[in-house]
Amino acid sequence: MTDSVFICNQSDIDDPGSRGFTVKYHDEDINGFVVHKNGLFFAYRNSCPHTGSPLDWVEHQFLDMEGNLIQCAVHDARFNIENGLCLAGPCTGESLRSLKILQQGKKLFIQL
Repeated sequence: MTDSVFICNQSDIDDPGSRGFTVKYHDEDINGFVVHKNGLFFAYRNSCPHTGSPLDWVEHQFLDMEGNLIQCAVHDARFNIENGLCLAGPCTGESLRSLKILQQGKKLFIQL
């Protein structure tokens, strides 16, 4: 059995843009973020594969200045938005852990 948890409305995230979230699932806090790019939504755990640290240092800011890549604030690693693959930095070739995102109407949910 799977559960889904409401994250935000689609209109809460610019295109391109990102939004962080924390949801409680059983006894675990799941920290993640959603990226909106070209009308599509992608979700990942907020944990760098290099150190396990959160990627954002400013709330809801996960993208580089151009809005083309996910950027780790700790050591400047850059990740592909569509698949979470690290393209540059100390974790090149590793990937972010994706989360399944569901769209229901104008609302976004994470499937757990």
